[in-house]
Amino acid sequence: MTSVPLESDAVTSAGRVVVAMSGGVDSSVAAAMLVEEGADAIGVTMKLSESESRCCSLEDAEDARRVAERLGIKFYVANYAQAFGREVIETFADDYLAALTPIPCIACNKSFKFDHLLERARVFGAERVATGHYARLEHDPETGAARLFRGRDRQKDQSYFLFPLTQDQLRAASFPVGELTKDEVRDRARSLGLGTAEKPESQEICFVPDGDYAKVVERLRPEATRLRGEIVDETGRVLGEHRGVHHFTVGQRHGLGISSDRRLYVLRIDPREQKVVVGGVEGLDCPRAQVERVNWIAGCAPEAPLRVRVQVRHRHDAARATVTPLPVDRAAIAFEEPVRAVAPGQAAVFYDEATDEEVIGGGWLVRGDG
Repeated sequence: MTSVPLESDAVTSAGRVVVAMSGGVDSSVAAAMLVEEGADAIGVTMKLSESESRCCSLEDAEDARRVAERLGIKFYVANYAQAFGREVIETFADDYLAALTPIPCIACNKSFKFDHLLERARVFGAERVATGHYARLEHDPETGAARLFRGRDRQKDQSYFLFPLTQDQLRAASFPVGELTKDEVRDRARSLGLGTAEKPESQEICFVPDGDYAKVVERLRPEATRLRGEIVDETGRVLGEHRGVHHFTVGQRHGLGISSDRRLYVLRIDPREQKVVVGGVEGLDCPRAQVERVNWIAGCAPEAPLRVRVQVRHRHDAARATVTPLPVDRAAIAFEEPVRAVAPGQAAVFYDEATDEEVIGGGWLVRGDG
């Protein structure tokens, strides 16, 4: 790591910046903080759905507009619904049919907030995009290299969702609320008289507001309604039948549709044979895993195996591990202690071993080896 003193995100926040305003309190306060720092802020709400959803709704856009008006900044709504449907929602459905457990929020962050929106920002003459993410950035004043850290509020930390961002994207990013706790964000919103101060958070995937993932898959891919397969134990003994692998994820215990005298969990899913393998909880322990499409925040892979902490799900504790870079943007992970329920399709994000604060990189899980 460089020994040159680093500049925090706040120091580099002057100039024109586009703020991704979702209509929530976090992005509202992010916009307010930039205005307070003297930035020429422009608010943009991204319309990502043609229908009403839990977020990115017309009500959210109106909330964002009112905040922008209160702050005295320009405000626009940008329609990305078709691209979002193609790049995020349809991919989500295909991933479930391939027995993966996708995280559409990561694809949304990279492709829309830091690709599409940054492109629009430059049309406005802005070189940066700000969001309400709970994450922190530091910049090397000599090289401009960006380093990504967890948000100060560990309960709200969202750095896990940002691991695919490149150096170019991070240099053009700003996370104003990253140094604040959620309570401090709400306090600021109240003090500024922002109408979003008490607005509740949305915990669901925006296009799956009722939590029924299978219904979304079947609406987009009607052939999924005709799928059938077997539920088997570790020995191959048939325990029951199911209506498609898109109803299951590794680690799932409820909704298996079978009875047993012991607690059973989904251990593996075979989409080719439409087979779901279940077993005891001990079968979920994984000492190793493999990831693909690895992104290293520094811009290049380390030359040797690296000791890190690896987080395999949002809100899971990061586990100590050794990550070994492999060719073609892949990596092998050897956990110090087995990690439970490593699900293909989820992200494995690498943090520094000493403090568990700095994001080193991450990739997409393709296999957990039990």
